[in-house]
Amino acid sequence: MLRIRTPRPVLAALALSVSLTACTAQAADGPGGTGEGKGATAKGPAAKVTVVDPAAGRPVTVTATGGTLAGVKVVDADGAALAGRPGAGGTRWVSDRKAVPGTTYTVEVVSRTADGSETTTRSTFETAGADKVNKLTLAPGKNTTVGIAHPLSIVFDLPVTRKADVERQLKVTTSNGTEGSWGWIKDHSGRDRADWRPRTYWKPGTKVTLAADLNGTDSGGGWFVRDYLTGFTVGSAQIVKVDLDRKRLTLSRDGSVVRTIPVSGGTPGGDKRSWRGTAVLMAKEGTINMNSETVGLGDAYDKMVDHSMRLTWSGMYAHAAPWNAAYFGRANKSSGCIGMSDADATSFYATVNVGDPFEITGEDTKGTVAEGNGYGAWNLSWEQWKAKSALR
Repeated sequence: MLRIRTPRPVLAALALSVSLTACTAQAADGPGGTGEGKGATAKGPAAKVTVVDPAAGRPVTVTATGGTLAGVKVVDADGAALAGRPGAGGTRWVSDRKAVPGTTYTVEVVSRTADGSETTTRSTFETAGADKVNKLTLAPGKNTTVGIAHPLSIVFDLPVTRKADVERQLKVTTSNGTEGSWGWIKDHSGRDRADWRPRTYWKPGTKVTLAADLNGTDSGGGWFVRDYLTGFTVGSAQIVKVDLDRKRLTLSRDGSVVRTIPVSGGTPGGDKRSWRGTAVLMAKEGTINMNSETVGLGDAYDKMVDHSMRLTWSGMYAHAAPWNAAYFGRANKSSGCIGMSDADATSFYATVNVGDPFEITGEDTKGTVAEGNGYGAWNLSWEQWKAKSALR
């Protein structure tokens, strides 16, 4: 809804229309505020300029009757301009971006009649404020270097019911033309999330940029009132393979095995089993407190754990587990995590990167890592993932 500023109330009924009389160079009142007309003396009636319905979430549109638009400038209170383009033979101008809620805009229009006379008019309008403002969290962090499996991930604070409208504003560019697709999923927190995943793992050295031109976009659950820009670089091609049946972890870099580590995975036959499928190293959290009650395992454990590497939101980690030393390489006796010795955990922690894939196999597991439980998109085929785009 539009709030109109009208220094001269009698003109409020003009409904965003600026009408200029012939042969004038004096100030003229414009729609929704003040307008000024100036220019050379015309030989006929000046063009009538109309600013059409510049409500929040819609482009600003300017039209001219009885002439053409020689120039249009739309700026907000901070001086930021809304770019746009002419159409309809020069009688119509539409902004490329949508009007933002709770924002005051000044519109300056230069109109030209058939005899070449030009007139400049100015008007001001203000869009209604947003009842709810949607915000987002981006991963990976800006200017970081990550492993070859890390997706570009966006978690939204408020629900996104107009997913196609939002996805259209998310522009991903890569340094090498990587093929990829957005997919909409539910984050483990229950919030809406959009991930951009390549068709296959990233190529090392790829530079990725996201321009989220969301300012003025209605998500359905709230308005966005700013744009976002982020980017990251893909590091070395490291892949971690965890074979729960053989109780062994293998780290490869650029196709060559770097090292093999004996491990102990989740205890078979119940809730303490590990997940299988491809998980992505989400964070290197160091020494943290692990409490079994937070993952639904009662009072099984409550201890400080070193070299903790998070693989899922549900609590699966790779970490040092010296209390299980007798089982490394021999039996799966953990509460769901991938445990190893202090010495192995120290060097492994220093070597792996956030974004490295952990490809986990094993006969007795809880199931496959879900898309929203960390970064589980790699457990879907490419066709299945593309089908999750709102623009498919």
